[in-house]
Amino acid sequence: MKYLCLVYLDQEHWSACPDNMCAAYGQSLADRGQLLAAEPLHPAETATTVRVRNGQTAQYDGPFAETKEQLAGFYLVDAKDLNEAIQIASGIPPARYGSVEVRPVRSLAIDQTGEPA
Repeated sequence: MKYLCLVYLDQEHWSACPDNMCAAYGQSLADRGQLLAAEPLHPAETATTVRVRNGQTAQYDGPFAETKEQLAGFYLVDAKDLNEAIQIASGIPPARYGSVEVRPVRSLAIDQTGEPA
């Protein structure tokens, strides 16, 4: 089953964990066939938030919500269950400085006409 491990850090710890540590952990997961994707993100101030209301699109600079911890990156992993996904998440190096949210990924079931099944 796929799990998304969302890495959150506050500004103070944004660069506390060197990229090579995260890359090495990602490579160890890839070597075990568990890493599907992983990428760091630029800081939240580089974000653009898009909202559509009543058919009108609006965009805003920055993240949607004001929080101390901001989304810093992600690891998309393949784990047999939530316990294994949590074990993987606990090894993500920035977990020592921030937090890692683990969420199961659901599949979009689409039929042959392109409509949700």
